[in-house]
Amino acid sequence: MSLVLDAAAQDLLFREARTANTFSDEPVTEEQVQAIYDLVKFGPTAFNQTPLRITLVRSPEARERLVKHMAEGNRAKTAAAPLVAILSADNEFHEELPQLLPHFPQAKDAFFAERPVREQSALVNATLQAAYFIVGVRAAGLAAGPMTGLDFAGVQKEFLDGDHTPLMVVNIGKPGDDAWFPRSPRLEFDQVITTV
Repeated sequence: MSLVLDAAAQDLLFREARTANTFSDEPVTEEQVQAIYDLVKFGPTAFNQTPLRITLVRSPEARERLVKHMAEGNRAKTAAAPLVAILSADNEFHEELPQLLPHFPQAKDAFFAERPVREQSALVNATLQAAYFIVGVRAAGLAAGPMTGLDFAGVQKEFLDGDHTPLMVVNIGKPGDDAWFPRSPRLEFDQVITTV
């Protein structure tokens, strides 16, 4: 075996993990979310930037406001999930770089003074962090249902501001009845990997 992670952990994080479409009523606690974040915050990003922002939608009123911005096929799932997170990119992430990159604090102005450069970097690195977050949810023994079928402008206006770009909505919880669609195919090694 070429991987050092044991087979059970590989299954939990990847092989057996699936996008959940239904969830049980078991709540997702603040402690679970804290543990997930405290694990995934160590995932690598460019310049150690941390543009991902996570908005937890817990109140019934906020959930109702979010559901109206979801695509029709995602509304019931989002309404019923124990916890929903809006993942977004902070386009002003560079303000934190002196703290996050203490050996090179001038990176804030040397590389990220221009807003279009920040937006591109925030999009790439927050999306990378979103993937870590999904794997972290799985590591907590929970299921994630990430979705991009939503009105992005509506979600931004309703929950964020002009400095934050929504990336996706993630339903989180213990899987419910009939939570899984059949596994879709994946590309094989030789369809993806090229050696030069």
